[in-house]
Amino acid sequence: MASITGRVYKFGDNINTDVIYPGKYLSITTDREEMAKHCFEAVYPEFLTNAKPGDIIVAGKNFGCGSSREQAATCLKYFGISAIIVESCARIFYRNAINLGLPVFVAANVCQKIDHHDDIEIDLETGIIKNMKTNEVIQAAK
Repeated sequence: MASITGRVYKFGDNINTDVIYPGKYLSITTDREEMAKHCFEAVYPEFLTNAKPGDIIVAGKNFGCGSSREQAATCLKYFGISAIIVESCARIFYRNAINLGLPVFVAANVCQKIDHHDDIEIDLETGIIKNMKTNEVIQAAK
């Protein structure tokens, strides 16, 4: 069984690509480690000090909406986010993340079942997500 285990960093609905990666850094295109230093900088500056490589983002509806900038997924990948679980996701963000090898899972009502800083395990083959704190199991869409 191939799986990812990590701590949750949780967001709400409508997290757009401008929030994930501020537009003022769009000129940084080749230095991916530098891009990673600006994740959520403008709106959630605490992310840069509180989130850790290996963390898993859990978010509500419409994650990655807005512009089609690939930098939003790139900065998360190179920050070290190991996976993203959302209630729904913008198609272009989803495609950009998958192209970069950043797993994205869609799971109904995930924000009601997983809290900030919970530890979770994701089975990459089955899409089964287990909350290690509550032992609740969630099935991601296939």
